[in-house]
Amino acid sequence: MARFLLRRLLHLVLVLWFVTTLTFALLRLVPGGPFDRDRRLPPEVLANILAKYHLDEPVWRQYVRYLGSVIGGDLGPSYKYVDRGVNDVIAETLPVSAELGVLALAFVLTVSLPAGLAAARWRGSWIDRCVTLASATAIALPHFLLGALLIWIFALRLGWFQAGIWNEPGSAILPVATLGAAPAAYLAALLRSSLIETFRQDFIRTARAKGIGEAAIALKHALRNSLIPFLSVLGPLTATLLTGSFVVEYVFAIPGMGRFFITAVTDRDYPLIGGVTLVYTALLAAANLIVELCYGWLDPRIRTR
Repeated sequence: MARFLLRRLLHLVLVLWFVTTLTFALLRLVPGGPFDRDRRLPPEVLANILAKYHLDEPVWRQYVRYLGSVIGGDLGPSYKYVDRGVNDVIAETLPVSAELGVLALAFVLTVSLPAGLAAARWRGSWIDRCVTLASATAIALPHFLLGALLIWIFALRLGWFQAGIWNEPGSAILPVATLGAAPAAYLAALLRSSLIETFRQDFIRTARAKGIGEAAIALKHALRNSLIPFLSVLGPLTATLLTGSFVVEYVFAIPGMGRFFITAVTDRDYPLIGGVTLVYTALLAAANLIVELCYGWLDPRIRTR
């Protein structure tokens, strides 16, 4: 198990290095620069700004400087927020995105597990049809459309919630529902399919022949053997939720990392784009690592591969 964990950690480091390098290269290959404006700056002013951020140096030297800074834990200065570095921006916005993501993840698990289990247990019933229809609808609706629809119905028409604020009572309900609806629907559908396949297995028939109740069969035998495909999706999904959806944060004016990332892209803020990308990649890789460890817990044969 220790060797398995060590290999995965080494793989994680390589992934972070590759993503950092690729992001750096792509940002330099895109035409234009971060200080190109409609109104051109005086040459001497532009030269001073480029020298301040070492953008007048050869690209390879910029890369070495940037990589050394990242290894040292400093993600560099922000070109737009001159009084704050990238570390400061991420430290300020990541907790907001993480709070939104944790709430959305709780919503996803609360909805998807019982919905998928009920749909599989009573396959073909009205419960199954309702879950299938709701899943298809939620998956088909894009975030920006669902968010706008919820704002119009529950904030503007009914007045039950307020939109465009954060950290107020009830302010998280609409963005959490918007962010978690599609993942919950997808996981419910995935779990339903996996459980239906498991219910056909011989060990389930054996359990029924022993007189074990259907509830115990579903919860103790079928559910555990159906969770591997569920976890395969849940890992990357967790990282996506924890870093916040860029669109949801923008629609609901939530001051999270995704909203700042969109601003950084439009402003060509290289260090902030690279920093947010690196944090997102680290969370994604960590989530995948946790999922692989869960695989080993659910199926010990996987640890020996």
